[in-house]
Amino acid sequence: MKERLEKTANDILDRAGSVDAEIVPPDENEMEQQSALSAIDTSGKRLDGESARKRQRTLRLYVFLPLLFLTVALMGGLRLASPDSAFVFMRPALVCLFFAVVLIGLFVRGGIIAFESWFSDEYSTAHNIANGVLMLSLFAATAQVFNSVIPETGLPFWVVSFCFAWTLWNNLFAEFDGRKLLRSLIALFAFAFVAKYVVLAGLTAPTGDGWLRSMIENPAKETVTWLLELPRYSAGTGYIQFFCLLLYFAGMFILPKNAD
Repeated sequence: MKERLEKTANDILDRAGSVDAEIVPPDENEMEQQSALSAIDTSGKRLDGESARKRQRTLRLYVFLPLLFLTVALMGGLRLASPDSAFVFMRPALVCLFFAVVLIGLFVRGGIIAFESWFSDEYSTAHNIANGVLMLSLFAATAQVFNSVIPETGLPFWVVSFCFAWTLWNNLFAEFDGRKLLRSLIALFAFAFVAKYVVLAGLTAPTGDGWLRSMIENPAKETVTWLLELPRYSAGTGYIQFFCLLLYFAGMFILPKNAD
């Protein structure tokens, strides 16, 4: 009995050892499905990234930049009257509109704005309208930036306007690139800002209460104010216009050359 059991066990072991392990090759259809799924996943992530970038660009072009330029247009006309610091909105002079047209022409000529890429028959009507709104907001901001730094009345108005006209006229016939143009404009507007809100504002800053007391305390300042017809503004006006210029040139650096 014992020998029979041992023999049976040995037969079972021999049969188990004689079984060859066969390697089942992978199914080609399953491999193709897995590769297709991985490709879909990769392309899906790529499409999600592209759509996110397009959405960010759309928000920047058609929401953020128009609001930024419209804010500049509002701030460029704000003044704080002296001595009660009441808000006064000064409309731009006609020469500011002319300077704005010339400056945008310089932006196009200098390659900062590729005008032909912003408007096209291939674009939809909504796309062209959105680009038009952005360009109009840029024009309004440009006109108000000139309004911000050009004195309102008197001899300083004509002197500063002549300096801007001479500079813009020379740039129409000069060779330059976009970044060089922006740097020169920053220097020009900074000089005009200092002339208006540091030098001229210092001449018209009130020294006392009442015209007679001011005339007695500082007759030279009152005489210059009367001769130059300089309006008196509160010191906060300079801070408003400083941030106005800062926002404008920040928007110009953000504005892309092409719309597509």
